[in-house]
Amino acid sequence: MASFDDAFDVLIGNEGGYSNNAADPGGETMWGVTARVARASGYTGAMRELPRDTAKSIAKKLYWDPLRLDELDPRVAFQIFDANYNGGHPVIWMQGAAGAKVDGLIGPATIAAVQATDPLKFMMRWNSLRIRYFTSLKTWLNFGKGWANRIANNLWKGAA
Repeated sequence: MASFDDAFDVLIGNEGGYSNNAADPGGETMWGVTARVARASGYTGAMRELPRDTAKSIAKKLYWDPLRLDELDPRVAFQIFDANYNGGHPVIWMQGAAGAKVDGLIGPATIAAVQATDPLKFMMRWNSLRIRYFTSLKTWLNFGKGWANRIANNLWKGAA
């Protein structure tokens, strides 16, 4: 993966299309975008009809750009992007995986620490934190297998 466009294409492979699972706290989604996020971003149509390009625009604005992912190794950027899109605590995990001060604030020190960490070590630490988070959730029994497979797929792609 070399860019946001590449990362988004892989992300959509993880997310799929329309979903409205009663056990999912995110509720109705299309391309992984929840109805709440779509509405807040100005989309007023039916969720089943959310255009992929609209989802892509939302993903860039809300889940890629705020974490300054263009400044990072593309393999690392994808791992962070996928988790930010899927849910969790990406800034805290970035700091933890990079050995930076964990304060939850994205800034130059966090970016520099991530850039200075070997990408493969970062990805191993990152996904360790992510798995620990997932297993702490009440919804792990419903969605854990899918989340574990998602992380396994991401690690495979990151090692390519």
